[in-house]
Amino acid sequence: MKKIVVLISGNGSNLQSIIDACQQNRIHGYISAVFSNKADAYGLKRAEQADIPAYFINPKAHGDRKNYDLALAEAIDLYSPDLVVLAGYMSILSPDFVQHYHGRLLNVHPSLLPKYPGLHTHQRAIENGDKEHGTSVHFVTEELDGGPVILQAKVPIFEDDMEEDVIKRVQTQEHNIYPLVIDWFLNGRLVMDGNKACMDGNMLPPQGYAAE
Repeated sequence: MKKIVVLISGNGSNLQSIIDACQQNRIHGYISAVFSNKADAYGLKRAEQADIPAYFINPKAHGDRKNYDLALAEAIDLYSPDLVVLAGYMSILSPDFVQHYHGRLLNVHPSLLPKYPGLHTHQRAIENGDKEHGTSVHFVTEELDGGPVILQAKVPIFEDDMEEDVIKRVQTQEHNIYPLVIDWFLNGRLVMDGNKACMDGNMLPPQGYAAE
């Protein structure tokens, strides 16, 4: 069975959606380990509750980002993952790390990429008067939130929305589409070809499959 390693920094709600999908056979694979760069990440407890090996690797013990990522990659490779999944991992990855997992590194980003790379995407969408927002699952490249998009899901923004309202809507969609994309990859339907995402042998458009 195919193996997944998940990287987290916080609450781990997307991690939980992946755990649930594996247990329900909606993902034909299993999580072999979870790693966090934050000792107090609740996602570590979620992993432990599911009997998944869970580790905190302290960035302060490794000097700079390059050395930290080297230590992280060495720890990940002990589990020989078929896929490495970023689930709320709040650290910019070094180019060497990204290249090491080229074509088998996924992220979910809370915006309709290429709009709003980086942080505070929900508030930026509200402040700009957007009528819709959403989330994107994409392959990771060295460009921040710039890898080829695989699948997007849109949500409405209403006039009286607060940031928390939009976050909840977006997270609901993330929990739906991220496990789906992971299963596509593990089943061999989804690959990264050059700097493009390909599904069932067909190159996806820049916004991937847009799920309304």
